[in-house]
Order: sequence, then C-alpha cells, then structure tokens
Amino acid sequence: MIGSVLHAVRTLGRNAAAVAAHLLRDRRGNVALMFGISAIPITLAVGASVDYTLASKAKAKLDAAADAAALAAASHTALKLSATDAQAFAISVFNQAASTLTDASVGTVTATVTDTTQGRSVDVNYTASRPTKFVGIVGIKTMAINGKSYAASGIPTYIDFYLLLDNTPSMGVGATPSDVSTMVNNTPDQCAFACHDMSAAPNDYYSLAKSLGVTMRIDVVRQATQNLMDTATSTAAVSGQFRMAIYDFGTSVSNAGLTKIFSLSSSLSSAKTAAGNIDLMSTPYQNYNSDQGTDFDNALVSMNGEIATPGDGTSASSPQKILFFVSDGVADAYYPSSCSQPTNGGRCQEPLTVANCTTMKNRGIKIAVLYTTYLALPTNAWYMTWIDPFNQGPYNPSVNSKIAQNMQACASPGFYFEVSPTQGISTAMNALFQKVVATARLTK
Repeated sequence: MIGSVLHAVRTLGRNAAAVAAHLLRDRRGNVALMFGISAIPITLAVGASVDYTLASKAKAKLDAAADAAALAAASHTALKLSATDAQAFAISVFNQAASTLTDASVGTVTATVTDTTQGRSVDVNYTASRPTKFVGIVGIKTMAINGKSYAASGIPTYIDFYLLLDNTPSMGVGATPSDVSTMVNNTPDQCAFACHDMSAAPNDYYSLAKSLGVTMRIDVVRQATQNLMDTATSTAAVSGQFRMAIYDFGTSVSNAGLTKIFSLSSSLSSAKTAAGNIDLMSTPYQNYNSDQGTDFDNALVSMNGEIATPGDGTSASSPQKILFFVSDGVADAYYPSSCSQPTNGGRCQEPLTVANCTTMKNRGIKIAVLYTTYLALPTNAWYMTWIDPFNQGPYNPSVNSKIAQNMQACASPGFYFEVSPTQGISTAMNALFQKVVATARLTK
C-alpha cells in the first residue's frame, strides 16, 4: 500500500477544504488576513492530492506487473520449470512489465513458488517508491508503494493411453452413406464392404474401393488417430505428461489377435508416424476361417495383461491408465458355448461382451469408448439375418441398439461417445480425449 503519510495528507486536504469554504462565507474584516494564512495548507493539500493520484496510478501499473508475474509462473508452460527457475521467471516477468514505468522506482521484488502434490502456488511481493512533486516542501520526498499478487494452478495429471483400434473386416465399410452407395453400385453382389481379399484380384473389394476413391471407415480411424497425437501434444502441460500405445486386431484373419503397432512411449510424434500403418485386416481368401476375425473377448483379455497397475496420475512414475477403445462393437469369432446368438458351426456374431471391460475397470483402469455406429446395410442379406436383429430389429437404433448399449456399458462413466459417419470420427476422438484429461484433473 501507499504509506500512511498519504492518509494524513488526504485528511489534511479535507480539513483545509472545509476551512476554505468557511472563510469564503465569512464577511468580517480579518477574512483576507485569515484566508492568506490558510492558503498555504490549502495549496499543500491540493498538491498532496495530485501526488496521491500519481502514486495510485503507479501502483496500479505495478500491481498489474505482479499479477502477470504470478500468472506466468503458475502457467502450464512454466510448470515445466523447477520451483527455483519459476521464481526467477516470475521476477523477470515483473521487471520487464515494470520497465515501462518511468515515474516510480522499484525497490525489491520477491517471488515464492511452492510445489506440492496438489499443485503450484506463486506469491509475488514488491516494494517501490515515487518522488513527490508538491509535498516535498514539508519534507516528504517520496511516497512508498507496495503490493502483492497470488496465483495457483494444479499439477498436470500424467496419463498413459492404450489405443485399441478395430481394424477388422467390418471397418472396411464405406465411411459415409455416399461411400456405401458407391460400393453397392459397383460390386456384382451389392457388397458395401471393401473386403481385403488377398486372392484373385476381382474379389479384392479393398483395391476396388481404393480405385473408386471410396473412403473406408478404417481410413478415417487412421487419420483420426494421427490427429489425436497432435491434440495430445498441444494439450500436454509438461513433457512426458501423456504416453501412447497403439494396438489393433492383427494384419490378417490368419493371425488375428491383439497386435501391438506402437509400444507405450511419450514420443507422440513417433506415435503419429506409427498410426499411419493402421490398415484394414486382410483375409487369404473369401470366407477364410468363416470370416471370424473380430475376437473381442481374447483381445480385451490380452489388453488387460498389457496394462500395468494404474497410479494416481500425480507424477510420471505413477500415471493413470486409460484404455481408449474405438470400434463398431460387433464381435465375429468362434464362441461355441457362450454366444448369445450363434450363427453356424460355432461362429458368433454378437455385441461386445461387457464382462471383460468390467474386469479392467475393477483394476482401476478407465475405459473410454468411441462407438462408430454400425451402419444398417439393408441390401446385405447376411447383415439383415444376423446383425439387424440386435442393431435394429426390435430395438430403436438411435436409443436401444444392443450394440450401443453394450459399448456404453463397457465405458467408464462419462467416457462414452457415439459417432455416426457424418459427424466426424476425428472430432469425436479429440473431444473424448479432452474429456478424459479434464475429468482426470478434477478427480485427482
């Protein structure tokens, strides 16, 4: 604060003004003499008021410099600095901001930075002085100014993300209704799927889709995953805050199973490069292994084994663990004894089994689910027989789809997102990522 002298000067000013008003109303003979005598304190009071106003303006500028210094040291960027370095940074910010002030001299500036497991707090204190213009005649050569500012921020939450991306044959469907129509109109059996058949070229609808410029859902997932790495990079408050690992269901139906594309690492640029290798699972030939290539049960069991015990996220050595699961939610595997709706010979096409998700969540692993809505394919006889009953059939597809129900039940509370082809998978992935990060900070 400006010194107590100012309070006395202001009081003097108010009293002198009252005296002056009284004298002006008085008409007796000694008024002139008395008024002349009183002119000195009146002039002093007016001058003190000017000095006070100028000092107040200087204080306002110095307070703004203190605020800027405290906020800078508590910012996400500054969290990368040690407490000692952050203190020096705060003082330098204050000095730079105060350097434009020409009518006051800074005395001392101190910054106290305290880091705890809950976050960082910053206290900035300063003293300064300003030479007087008027009250110097009574011995008050300077006015003391002092102030302080406080800021705080939470320590960033460290999180390991394990991306499990569905690249099974059903992800070869056209990404939009227009892409689906293009495939249906250009295949002899009106197939909407770009099946990656490695046998005779005419049966390789994957290559056909490429030649027709059709965007498949797997193409969108690939690009969305790469974009996610950019989002994570820009969101991270400190180096190494987020680590990524990428998995899919295998390169071919012949070796289907959880497959690691990128090992857990804080190098998000390397993760982005690796994500460029995400592609549709191939099959040696049509109907190989009865097209059973989407084994959610075994993949999730294996995924559980890949994820270490979660931490509380307060440090790089104790990160939270998030399974980020992107899929259309329909298993297609050999489940002869447990299938809710078996097709033939033990082949099972059914919504995701939630029990394996529950096992992971019970370990403290959070699961974020991005459900890429399973498109209705009314021209596909197999779809209408085996998938439609639990995707539409007796269910309302926008509300009660059994596929959507199970995918949501797999997710941790608040971490479920459904996206249709026209909504944008990349936008949805980024939104879900940001929600996970924000929730982690609130609950840490």
